[in-house]
Amino acid sequence: MGCTLFLVTFDHQYQSMSITLIIIIITVLVSITAFSNDKVFNDFIFDPPAVTYDKQWYRFFTCGLIHADYGHLIFNMYAFYMFGESVERSFILLFQEKGKLFYLLLYITALFACLIPTYAKHRTNGHYRSLGASGAISAVIFAYIILNPLQKIGLIFVPGFGIPAFVFGFLYLVISSFLDKRGGGGINHSAHIFGALYGIAFLIVTSYLFSDYHVLEEFIQKIRAFASFLS
Repeated sequence: MGCTLFLVTFDHQYQSMSITLIIIIITVLVSITAFSNDKVFNDFIFDPPAVTYDKQWYRFFTCGLIHADYGHLIFNMYAFYMFGESVERSFILLFQEKGKLFYLLLYITALFACLIPTYAKHRTNGHYRSLGASGAISAVIFAYIILNPLQKIGLIFVPGFGIPAFVFGFLYLVISSFLDKRGGGGINHSAHIFGALYGIAFLIVTSYLFSDYHVLEEFIQKIRAFASFLS
């Protein structure tokens, strides 16, 4: 597949409602419900001891449906929409009729994968809980970065300024690693990091197995071309 990736227009394969929008609608509805329903909130949140002792493995997934407050929810869903729509269309190009399925699998499995290190660290910690879709969204964002490494990504707090996606990704991982080691702040930076790494791995593996477009090779070629242009 000799594709020039990956900001594409809608075609006949993309006429139905996108998986991205469906996930956003479900997440918003469940999150708003949980804001005023303690039972939903407590049943859905990621609680490591509940997984360890009560085998409530579903919490790896349900915690991505709830958020701490409206600001948390709006920021996550905005970021997901901005990157998810493009990644979903790219998956359709890459994997044809399997594109939407693989995109959904990326998101759902990332919810689980991003929390594995968190669970390993806090499996018996009764004072630790985590929530939000940030880990899965990080996976989607980094899938976008691997597909579009030279596309400019803007910063919300610096209007009109953008940096190449691969530079943004590198800075994101460095800053998240620093904040994770420092601790505090009530943010699960580990989930962001491992969600991002999982998104990269998922896309590389699935492209090699199910597509003629080898994502990693194309990514490297684009970075080399960029470096040559600068030199």
